[in-house]
Amino acid sequence: MKKFITFLCLLTTPLLSQDILPLRERASLIDQIQKERIEKLLPKLMEEQDIDVWVMITREYNEDPIVKTLLPPTWLNARRRTILVFSKTENGIDPVAISRYNFGKNIRSIWNKEQQPNQWQALSDYIVSQNPQKIGVNMSEYYSIIDGLAKTDYDGLIQSLPSKYQKRIVSAETLGVRWIETRTSLEMKLYSQLVEITHKIIEEAFSTIVITPGVTRTDDVVWWMREKVLNLGLETWFHPTVDIQRSGQSDLYGFDGKPKFDTIMPGDLVHCDFGITYLTLNTDCQELAYVLKPNEIEAPQFLKDALAEGNSVQDFLTDNFRKGRTGNETLKTAIKESKKVGLRPQIYTHPLGLYGHSAGTTFGMWDSQDGVNGSGDHPLYENTVYAIELNAKVYIDEWNKDIRIMLEEAGYFGPKGFRYVNGRQKDLILIGGKSNYLE
Repeated sequence: MKKFITFLCLLTTPLLSQDILPLRERASLIDQIQKERIEKLLPKLMEEQDIDVWVMITREYNEDPIVKTLLPPTWLNARRRTILVFSKTENGIDPVAISRYNFGKNIRSIWNKEQQPNQWQALSDYIVSQNPQKIGVNMSEYYSIIDGLAKTDYDGLIQSLPSKYQKRIVSAETLGVRWIETRTSLEMKLYSQLVEITHKIIEEAFSTIVITPGVTRTDDVVWWMREKVLNLGLETWFHPTVDIQRSGQSDLYGFDGKPKFDTIMPGDLVHCDFGITYLTLNTDCQELAYVLKPNEIEAPQFLKDALAEGNSVQDFLTDNFRKGRTGNETLKTAIKESKKVGLRPQIYTHPLGLYGHSAGTTFGMWDSQDGVNGSGDHPLYENTVYAIELNAKVYIDEWNKDIRIMLEEAGYFGPKGFRYVNGRQKDLILIGGKSNYLE
């Protein structure tokens, strides 16, 4: 408990890598996060979406992605058939489990198997006792995260319910999206620290501690990042990438999966894509570094100017964030405005939070610059986080070629508008430069 209290004090100060919590203290904090979300957030969302009862049914090793966001920190999987029911009441939400066990500390079991051996009948009896007008279940055409109800479990639900309640079943798509995308105040206190850890790992990876120009290969840096995360007791939610752009050879980075340059050399523009998972949240970050040549003390001005164009595309996107405006509308306006001033943007920004590629408002995909069906039509809500992911194509006279300035940073949209969760890159990281405290 002492360590947990100490951590709560850290919430008001930057979290450094060495401050990462032991597993027991993480579990205590995750319990608190989930309790806040169930008790304070969920009643508002169910009222907003006019759903009286939200039913989730899942089985061990085939977990509904939404159930995964509710898993007790001491559970790594669901147990047997797990059934959760959230009922709207005058006093908020009554969360119960029609399951053999309590679902952690926050959701109590109300099923006595000895008294009622049939789990499906126990579920039906409880739903009938609540007399809901709308019964939400996790089915969705556009969001895989919200489409977690298996056909077998859907059939079991339908067959157990009286016919009039069968007709009251509706998709909980929007409710599920709102649950996944909405961040609480406690989660936002944590988020800046998660992003800071991510930035610090990238900063160390893009240094001579890890990179020896002319020797170190891009894949060496990738695996160093994986090992670093593992040694810190964290997780990566996707395999990182590290790639290079340079003069004299054609290697305009795309999304084709083709091998890129291997050995990192002086004069290279180095890019990474990297994210971690910690305390139920995820980060997703892309940053750029320049490898100093002998006698250089800063990056060439043409690369600084190119980075500024990438920052401008970011601004055109985030300056157009408006509550209620869809992702497709925002994308169209941002691209039009940035092209008008001569920029060459490509925007593929996605929701970020309980999942890396999460559910919520989507602003383009790299191969869908005219908009995205479904998730691109979702309106922008407050208290949401996005990976502001995009690139600006820039022609470099000195290299006689186009390059891409690829950037990605976590950004928060709230009642006061948009802000970056923990800042954004506006200067290139310098590989081989002096420490900033030396003269």
